Amino acid sequence: MILSLKWLREFVDPEVSVKEYCDRMTATGSKVEGWEELGDDIENVLVGRILKIEKHPDADKLQICSIDVGEAEPRQIVTGAQNVYEGMMVPVACAPALLPNDVKIKKGKLRGVESNGMLCSIAELGLTLNDMPGAPEDGILPITEECKPGDDIREVLALRDTAVEFEITPNRPDCLSVIGLARETAASFEKKAAYHTPKSVEGTGDISEYIAVENNCAELCPRYAARVVKNVKIAPSPLWLRMRLRASGV
Repeated sequence: MILSLKWLREFVDPEVSVKEYCDRMTATGSKVEGWEELGDDIENVLVGRILKIEKHPDADKLQICSIDVGEAEPRQIVTGAQNVYEGMMVPVACAPALLPNDVKIKKGKLRGVESNGMLCSIAELGLTLNDMPGAPEDGILPITEECKPGDDIREVLALRDTAVEFEITPNRPDCLSVIGLARETAASFEKKAAYHTPKSVEGTGDISEYIAVENNCAELCPRYAARVVKNVKIAPSPLWLRMRLRASGV
């Protein structure tokens, strides 16, 4: 069971360091196998707004972008991506920068033109289409979240979290959930957990216009209930939920 500490804190905050948390949970019977600080493999990647795009004078497939990353002067970055446009908000690895898999971005020249960083795709940020549905696989990731040039991409895309891995024994299936581990955390640290109360919003109209229930065997099924849910929007989950599932190993 992998637990997102950011998710845990919705229910109970132990208010200790990660090591202290893991030590106490192990001591009280919830063995911790290890933990990982998510987002630490990304450094100096900021949100940028493309101000201007020019063709590279010596390469047909390269473009020179002038990008506002919240600094005094725009950064000049050469890219081969074809999905960029002026006004686009993009993740910018501002050299010197660090990307997942220990990829280091430095200043350099592409066909004689200086490039002070790199525009990032989902793969270069260590993400997949499961994390960013609809993102271009081969192009630069457009940033659609509310943000401004210079913002840390880890905060904008909710990439920062701590994932703690527990070894859950067969006799503790109640700990195979965030709420289950929140209960254990509250008990271990002598705190009170705060749980969410689901809300049911009643609609209008006659339910019989949509559905009917007939129970032909009341002896075996004393009660059967049904509810109609309308106006369901089929769409990708919001970013905060996708990132929490990602932190939980899903």
